[in-house]
Amino acid sequence: MKKRFKYLMLALLSGASACSHAQQASPVKQTAPYKGLIHVVLDRDFPDPTVIRYNGKYYAYATQAPGSNGKMINIQVAWSTDHEHWAYAGDALPQKPSWASNTQNFWAPDVFFDPKLKKFVMFFSADPNELTGKWMGIAYADSPLGPFTDRGTPFMKGPSFQCIDPKAFTDPKTGKHFLYWGSDFQPLRVREMKDDWSGFADGSSATAVVYPGKDKSYSNLVEGSWPDYDNGTCYLYYSGDNCCGAGANYAVMIAKADNPLGPFVRLGESNQTFNSAILIKDAVYTAPGHNSIFTDEKGDKFIAYHAIEIAHKEKGRVMCISPIKYQNGWPVVTK
Repeated sequence: MKKRFKYLMLALLSGASACSHAQQASPVKQTAPYKGLIHVVLDRDFPDPTVIRYNGKYYAYATQAPGSNGKMINIQVAWSTDHEHWAYAGDALPQKPSWASNTQNFWAPDVFFDPKLKKFVMFFSADPNELTGKWMGIAYADSPLGPFTDRGTPFMKGPSFQCIDPKAFTDPKTGKHFLYWGSDFQPLRVREMKDDWSGFADGSSATAVVYPGKDKSYSNLVEGSWPDYDNGTCYLYYSGDNCCGAGANYAVMIAKADNPLGPFVRLGESNQTFNSAILIKDAVYTAPGHNSIFTDEKGDKFIAYHAIEIAHKEKGRVMCISPIKYQNGWPVVTK
């Protein structure tokens, strides 16, 4: 989700240098000496990470951050050969879209390769020049590192934070395309897309899939949708409450359905605990959330997310990756 606190510039810039455009570098291991469920792989501010695998490498995309030259990195990108050692590669969206050229607030990128378009596609959130709510954009690239180029017009315009955190999804059962989005104390929504991702499918309508305020904890606000299939069931990961700042209180939650449109049943609803969280804070890291799910070359699944080190909050939201397995009908985060 959008970052809601000011960057501590000097601390961030001393931690790592950043380029104004994406480029290759040698991956290095940056994990903190900690053996809990929350496993840091990129120890710098790298919020809302989306991790994908393409041609034997892994690529991670994240919300904006300041670069070493004082210029903001609009959409951060990093790459790895093993999803453990990462190389920071700079800006995947070095040129701002015309409709957001006078603002500086780009976050929550979702990136995937479309074999029909033969392009990498990026959905992202941004503040428009008109400052009338939050909008979504679509950009394209020939390389996973970019540069991504915005298509020239916003994809969706929304009031406040209702129209943010996009997640594009292709249903493996039907081949249909869908887009999930939502926040601002409103339900998470999904709607069918056209085959080329250029707009919503004719005759389709938005469907509310998960509502806030349904669980005892972390449910005041829900956002950061990420669907994943396992054994024929569609699981919807999402995060809740406050992502960052002094009152950061965030966690990853889960619901499931037979198809991408639902109806979805929350974990807390299923087991009557009213607690749908599967990844929460611990003594070392707080506010883990806004995740993505990816599969490695062996077929094992992992959850990528950000978290805040309690003793070093000045670093921001660092990128973490942990194994995840489906057990007894629900996902479980493991060490």
